[in-house]
Amino acid sequence: MASHSLLDTVKDLVAEAVTRARRQGLLQLETMPEILVERPANPGHGDFATSLPLRLARATRINPVRLAESLVEHIPESEIIDSVVVAPPGFINFRLRDSWVQQQVEVVREQGQEYGDVDLGGQQPMMVEFVSVNPTGPVHVGHTRGAVLGSALSRVLGAAGYAVTQEYYVNDAGTQMEAFYGSVYARYQEALGHQAELPSGGYRGDYVIDLAQEIVDAEGSRYLEMPEAQALNEIGDVAREKMVALIREDLTRIGVSFDNWFSERDLYRDGDYQRAVDLLRNKDYLAERDNATWFTSSVLGDDKDNVVIRSSGDPTYFASDIAYHYNKFIVRGFQSVVNIWGADHQGHVPRMNTAVAALGINPDRLTILISQMVTLKRGTEVVRASKRSGDFVTLRELAEEVGADACRYFFLARTPSTQMEFDLELAKKESSENPVYYVQYAHARNASILNLARSQNIDWSQGDVTLLNDPSELALIRTMIRLPELVEHMARTLEPHHLPHYATELATAFHGFYENCRVISALPEDGQMTLARLKLVESAQIVFRRTLELMGMTTPERM
Repeated sequence: MASHSLLDTVKDLVAEAVTRARRQGLLQLETMPEILVERPANPGHGDFATSLPLRLARATRINPVRLAESLVEHIPESEIIDSVVVAPPGFINFRLRDSWVQQQVEVVREQGQEYGDVDLGGQQPMMVEFVSVNPTGPVHVGHTRGAVLGSALSRVLGAAGYAVTQEYYVNDAGTQMEAFYGSVYARYQEALGHQAELPSGGYRGDYVIDLAQEIVDAEGSRYLEMPEAQALNEIGDVAREKMVALIREDLTRIGVSFDNWFSERDLYRDGDYQRAVDLLRNKDYLAERDNATWFTSSVLGDDKDNVVIRSSGDPTYFASDIAYHYNKFIVRGFQSVVNIWGADHQGHVPRMNTAVAALGINPDRLTILISQMVTLKRGTEVVRASKRSGDFVTLRELAEEVGADACRYFFLARTPSTQMEFDLELAKKESSENPVYYVQYAHARNASILNLARSQNIDWSQGDVTLLNDPSELALIRTMIRLPELVEHMARTLEPHHLPHYATELATAFHGFYENCRVISALPEDGQMTLARLKLVESAQIVFRRTLELMGMTTPERM
């Protein structure tokens, strides 16, 4: 597991140059500036660059190009860096030594499927809570985006050294659940030939009729023979468990699973709700007015106070959320928590942060990501609804049409804060137009080369990587070695949407290598080159597999 990234190594070189320049009086700076190093958009400019001279020009009153030249003179020698060049109007560009780049093929082979792991989290306990749809219906396309985001983010954080718990919060208390239970009970009665009306705000999708029929098939008419309140309670328990099982099964179709399925009802049964309310009351954050109990969040900077206990005595959803976060941070001791919510919860973010602060928890320990809306398209036509589910397209329908890998790639490829269009036709194309096909085809091509070598009993373990001098070979290795720093960056920023773009760049680099460099040659004089290139192909396969694994995608060996 890498503990010091290549990016950090370059930063350290720049920091040492600044320290030396200050010591010699060339830089009049009281404190060490923040050193930012990035990869240039144009690879021709080098592997890394810093704009530090431009940022220091005003404070030092030194021309940025002259300042850059001065710093370059003080950058220590490094076995990693080949050249350090000043570029107008004040950049310092770094190029890696080809000999060091070549040796990274051996590093990748040695680390195997742990390549890309970084020691950032120190096994700090971290929760990622996502999807958390009320168990009143199937998971639909909008929820699927958050499901893929949470699943991939959890994988990235695990690779970055965090002890990640993936949790689904089952909202199984409150008025929506009561409306769902009433809907199932009404359809149950209808299935047995009785007249019944759906409750106000009831659920009308055909899936409710199917669910009621399942209960009839399993239990017969016994719920008609008991008082309505008891029937509602018992049939509700059955319906809830069946719906949670359906949600779990559907999510498994796209490779999404959870360590915990946490029931909202447990917050009340186990006393966390009451303890959270008592804690807020003891801190004078609760007030009684208008026959209700209010959380006085305005004193903590929120724009208004919020009701936590209605005049009926029933807690609000907000009260449950407060209790749930009390459980996450105080009862179970998670150091940091990430919630992934749908776009309809955007307005809930400030008051949740305020509530966490009121509980005595640093709000910085909670991050809430909002997953924006998804529009499904088939070519130019917008796909709006599904008969089976009522007024939305389900995860199951989408997965059956385009497959789990396409679901994961396309939902992950856009930052969650932007609305997205999902093109069903593109997702099914078997051509390079479809990035899923393009990436997986590169992996399959990679696998076929290694399988051919094995079928010919070629042992490439003694291959000499110093022979890998072709520009396309070096370009492929340079792309491969970006994975660890990418994992660290994604873990710090909670932005796994960089993964699909990296996978596409890796595929492009591999296709370029394949087109320009014959790997297995029958000519005796090419024997050593064959062994070296097979080592490169093997290491590329490791990085491909790791990247696809982090995205939760499969690694086909044939296409």
